[in-house]
Amino acid sequence: MSRFQRLGANLFDGWFQLRRRFPARVLDEIADAIAAGERTHKGEVRVAFESRLSPWAVLQGLDAPTRARQVFTHLRVWDTEHNCGVLFYVLMAEHRIEIVADRGIAQRVTAAEWDALCTRMRDRFSRGEWREGALQGIADAHGLLRQHFPGDGAERLDELPDRPVLL
Repeated sequence: MSRFQRLGANLFDGWFQLRRRFPARVLDEIADAIAAGERTHKGEVRVAFESRLSPWAVLQGLDAPTRARQVFTHLRVWDTEHNCGVLFYVLMAEHRIEIVADRGIAQRVTAAEWDALCTRMRDRFSRGEWREGALQGIADAHGLLRQHFPGDGAERLDELPDRPVLL
């Protein structure tokens, strides 16, 4: 997508779309899915939905991967005991899904695995299945984390909030 196309997408995708696609009850379901899955592995999952970037940010060249890394830092997803944080960043205006994994997970889960997960989510989102796409992506991530970062059966501290963030 060119900078001009990105600017148009970010200008005309309203913040109201975010709350319509992800109302409070869906955010609660996502939080519950994150909490339930985190009991089965050592990973920590965060989800951030952003309706659009400011026109100024787009003109300055800010893109979804860079913004995802900024959000990863801002939400302190990197600040976990086992370096096991994963951020799902969804930029609605540009139809972008970015996954940023902390170094402990990035060493074990390949980029191809994350890309396949993003593709499945994007397919659901493109059909207007916002709730289902988010829940599927989270379930798929929990599967990868169980495989590569299994829990030891002991109860553990939930290091990051489970409720998705709306930016």
